[in-house]
Amino acid sequence: MKLKASIPATILTFGLALCFASIFPAFSRAQSTDECKLWFSHPATNWNEALPVGNGRLGAMVFGGITEERIQLNEESVWTGKPADFVNPEARAALPELRKLLFAGKYDDAQQFAREKMMGDKKVNSSYQTLGDLRLRFEGDAGAASGYSRELDLNNAIARVAYQANQVNFRREIFSSAPAQALVVRLTADKTASLSFSVQLSRPGSKAAIQVTGDEITMTEHVGDGTGVRMVAKMKLLHKGGTVQVQGNSIRLQNADEATILLTAATDYAGLEPAALAASQLARAAAKPYAALQQEHIADYQQYFHRVRLDLGKTNASLFPTDARLLAVQKGNPDPELLQLYYQFGRYLLISSSRPGSLPANLQGIWADGLTPPWSADYHININIQMNYWPAEVTNLSEMHLPFLRFLYNMRSDARKTALEMYGIKGTVAHFTTDPWFFTEPYGEPQWAMWPMGLAWSAQHLWEHYLFTEDKKYLAELAYPVLKETAEFCINWLVRNPATGHLVSGPSISPENTFKTAEGKIATMVMGPTMDHMIIRDLLGNTIEASKVLKKDAAFRKQMEKALAQLAPTKIGSDGRIMEWTEEFEEAEPGHRHISHLYGLHPGRQITKQKSPELLEAARKTIEHRLSHGGGHTGWSRAWIVNFFARLQDGEAAYSNLQALLQKSTLPNLFDNHPPFQIDGNFGATAGITEMLMQSHAGEIQLLPALPAAWTQGYIYGICARGGFEADLDWENGQLKQVKVLSRLGNACQLRYGDKVISFKTQKGKTYTFNGELKQL
Repeated sequence: MKLKASIPATILTFGLALCFASIFPAFSRAQSTDECKLWFSHPATNWNEALPVGNGRLGAMVFGGITEERIQLNEESVWTGKPADFVNPEARAALPELRKLLFAGKYDDAQQFAREKMMGDKKVNSSYQTLGDLRLRFEGDAGAASGYSRELDLNNAIARVAYQANQVNFRREIFSSAPAQALVVRLTADKTASLSFSVQLSRPGSKAAIQVTGDEITMTEHVGDGTGVRMVAKMKLLHKGGTVQVQGNSIRLQNADEATILLTAATDYAGLEPAALAASQLARAAAKPYAALQQEHIADYQQYFHRVRLDLGKTNASLFPTDARLLAVQKGNPDPELLQLYYQFGRYLLISSSRPGSLPANLQGIWADGLTPPWSADYHININIQMNYWPAEVTNLSEMHLPFLRFLYNMRSDARKTALEMYGIKGTVAHFTTDPWFFTEPYGEPQWAMWPMGLAWSAQHLWEHYLFTEDKKYLAELAYPVLKETAEFCINWLVRNPATGHLVSGPSISPENTFKTAEGKIATMVMGPTMDHMIIRDLLGNTIEASKVLKKDAAFRKQMEKALAQLAPTKIGSDGRIMEWTEEFEEAEPGHRHISHLYGLHPGRQITKQKSPELLEAARKTIEHRLSHGGGHTGWSRAWIVNFFARLQDGEAAYSNLQALLQKSTLPNLFDNHPPFQIDGNFGATAGITEMLMQSHAGEIQLLPALPAAWTQGYIYGICARGGFEADLDWENGQLKQVKVLSRLGNACQLRYGDKVISFKTQKGKTYTFNGELKQL
């Protein structure tokens, strides 16, 4: 197969092109037409090169092969497992003794005790799994194929494959439609009777049953050997011209002019009959012409995607394949349009993996291969799922936040049970991870599991959604019940430290991190880790404010205020860093990927330049220490660091870490690399770029707080701020040129740019325009 250019040659050409673009910017602007496309000059050779499509629930990875096309499939609820209770029956009675050991400094003894008395025995395995593969095998000689291209167009959420073989131009279009609830594959050629291929559904390594009837294939399985959901996938082949015949488990189409493959899938996770649901979705999709399916898909998708526009500078880099551009960045060539593409790719992934009514995006969004993906592609609630939703509000995708918020509401039943049975406390609690059946108990090792703050951290998102929307009905019906019960657990969980008199959380950890005891042993649990107190301070403050908005629970509000006043403060150590634990322990891994004790900097709002400059400086020293010891070595950790530096208003450091994310932790298809692939880094970086350009967590809208020198000119339109504001920002020569602020709710607004601050009243639905001096135009 002839390719457009080999990658090494492309890199050389790319470097020259960047130089040429800097000398002749008009040329680069005229030529730069594919800023929102990922494209490649060769088929995917592995999963990390394939291109994702999704409608929030039904996803696919498109490989783009010539002789054989593999489209790997996912449906969000294809999970093994079932509801299970596994609280350790000895936990409640053991809690006082465990606390006693920790207060006495017997950390190693406490760890052994917690492993035996506190960890549950999780016997029911639960894991997300692939739905299967859709494979197309093409007939004819494709060895002479040329002019190949494979792309994902973020403007309309369509993947395409095109090439020429035997003097015929072949083209495929693949998208996952939310209106149709179907995956659509369109195949065309510019010469009649040129399409001949077989199509097959399969689920490698499983016991799936395949049935082929006429132009349809049905695949069914009760996953997990009967411990999991019942899944059904249905496929229909529509064609113009040609003939169809069944060949074993496949359908063969010969000499067609064009063809459309429709695929639907469903499970019984939500109590529905999957076969009937998949069949009705397939029938509805098949009743519409392809053009109508495509048009309604594009209209549905673009109502979300086109809300935000970003320009970080122009080159002609988009003329080169995405993998070549990534390699060029890894060799030190700047590519602002690749960061722009990466940003919008993050928004695309959130739209495609999290829609109202769906499950939340998991560790891999909705895209996972095989029957045993890493970490079960579950819902880690000790940073990962939270990071998935950091861009939701700020990048104008508030609706995509709702699956996670609804998920938290649905966790309450099991979370109440765990709080009472494990700790003897009213309220709700969850630990480090969960699954679609909402388990909240800890299991495994105390190093990651003995952490009762998973729901408390997640609850921050409930309040954040309110701050952006001020939807009181949502606050009263969905958010406040979770906030209140989680706060109820926390105020009863806190105990007084006999040495300081402060209220502290424990037994608990600083997620997944360890320290060295005086005896030189490695330990993990303490009474009073800094992150716990930051989370609790955030939770209680948010719940207090929510109760005021709703004018309810005054007595409970006083309890929360009393607990807040006695909560252990954030402390700065002798070396000027924020202390992670109650004592200045030596870190076993000074470059650890979790930087949990900076929760108050981001995503919290306790450490700000406006309110706590001394903690801000200590936070900087904390990050610099981690980085100097190899921190940020995983994709999601590096993305968190971008957000940290944005909050520190250090644009150069934030930009440097964005570059490092592309250079060290990004796969050829722009997926984030932990390693292996985890989607949280994509979402975290998108949020971080937004934080560099606008922030609103400190009670005002701050414009361009962390603009790096590399982005001398550009704009971002449509990003959102707390209080119900939407902003369009233009900058030139590294300075604010103009800002437009749309007031969605009619609240008073305070704008900051550098040292300039203005406050003004607004009217709902009105836009206010200011120049770089914050003078109204």
